[in-house]
Amino acid sequence: MLKKERAWLAVCIMLDVAFFAGRGRTVPGAEVADRLGESRRGIEPVLQALARGGLLASTRGPKGGYRLARPARDIGLDMITRAIVDPADPADPGPVPAGGLRALVAEPLWTELEAGLEKILAGMTLADLLARAAAAGMQRPAAGPLNFAI
Repeated sequence: MLKKERAWLAVCIMLDVAFFAGRGRTVPGAEVADRLGESRRGIEPVLQALARGGLLASTRGPKGGYRLARPARDIGLDMITRAIVDPADPADPGPVPAGGLRALVAEPLWTELEAGLEKILAGMTLADLLARAAAAGMQRPAAGPLNFAI
């Protein structure tokens, strides 16, 4: 099952990086956290999971940060949610013992809802979300000046 808060945060992080990074630029994790109203420490495990999943690339150092590891059109939203699910995560208690109505009605309903959500996410990419941002009038930042040092 998806952890909806973590999945939502992962999609928001990926959208932020896709929107603000580009043309060889990276986005510092602290800036992503600030824009999302989260703590850097709180988003770090999600950033690491997205990097391990091959969706983000990171650069260390004073000009370091994150960028997409592949084009936005090639990153399905379902890929993002799968990258952050860790079956060995001790914070995930796994299936909750269920009784009566929960076992026979509520749990099967939740499974159907998650399957529907995963199907929708599989049909959308980060590029689709960037197009929605453009349609809403948002403009991506222009590439900064080139900096050559000899």
